[in-house]
Amino acid sequence: MPDFIDNLSSSVSSSPSALEIIIAVFVSLILNLLVAALYKATYRGKNFSQDYVHTLVIIGTVVTIIILIVRGEGGGQIAFGMFAAFSIIRFRRNLTQARDLAFIFVSMAVGLSVGALPLDKLWLAVAVLAIVAVAVYIMSKADMYAPKRVSHNLRVRVTNDINYDESFASIFATYADEVDFRSVESAQAGMMTELRYDITLKDHSKVADFMEQMQVACGNNHVILTKMRGNSLGA
Repeated sequence: MPDFIDNLSSSVSSSPSALEIIIAVFVSLILNLLVAALYKATYRGKNFSQDYVHTLVIIGTVVTIIILIVRGEGGGQIAFGMFAAFSIIRFRRNLTQARDLAFIFVSMAVGLSVGALPLDKLWLAVAVLAIVAVAVYIMSKADMYAPKRVSHNLRVRVTNDINYDESFASIFATYADEVDFRSVESAQAGMMTELRYDITLKDHSKVADFMEQMQVACGNNHVILTKMRGNSLGA
């Protein structure tokens, strides 16, 4: 391991020329713009921040500039020391998704790679980023590793003389893939019973038909079906 670090340090210890600096910064900027575009294309949340995307580009480009500055003044050891320092600095923004932090490290890795590699090896940074980008894009668009999501929240009111377990069983079997009974409570001074379910309707199920069947089964009483969004299970 020490020999590997020494070889890596010697490979990047030469001071870059002005042309090399300009080319490296330009390449870093382009690659980090691609990282930002990938983040936007695969974002799934509700709080998209343009400021955060701009920050990704700035961080990656600034890391490249710093690495270029320290090259030749201590070689690769200083360069990797700077990267370690950046990695422990608290990013002062409330990250709503864990993947936001991952994209920060991707941006920093791009900046470090472009700043540390000689010009004739910049294609390595481009190739690695391309592999990572393709993998992230495929995972996002294919919805890989996604949990089975609850599609709707169902609230039903029935009179106390209705056996809701038997009345709803055949309807749920026909229209739903999964039903999770959440709660039961008394309503209208004890004259009614309100039931709550989390359900996942089958892909071919028609909401209108499901609601019609539920309306009949509960004696034309109160029925509310609320569509859930994302992974939220609602309340």
